[in-house]
Amino acid sequence: MKAIGAGLGYGLAAIGPGVGIGIVVGNAITAMARQPESAGVARTTMFLGIAFTEALALIGFVVFVLLAFA
Repeated sequence: MKAIGAGLGYGLAAIGPGVGIGIVVGNAITAMARQPESAGVARTTMFLGIAFTEALALIGFVVFVLLAFA
């Protein structure tokens, strides 16, 4: 029962970063389409945003492992 609850918690914790990455990438594509000359800066900023957002998913995974196996 504990593992099921932890897995459900991780699944819910992964929804937020998934939505966040979608928003970051969508806005970066919009910025690159509007100003192609600044695509390099927008791409770099996009990858930083993805990395920080993905860190939230990794934190959720660590909490899942701690709850399921501790």
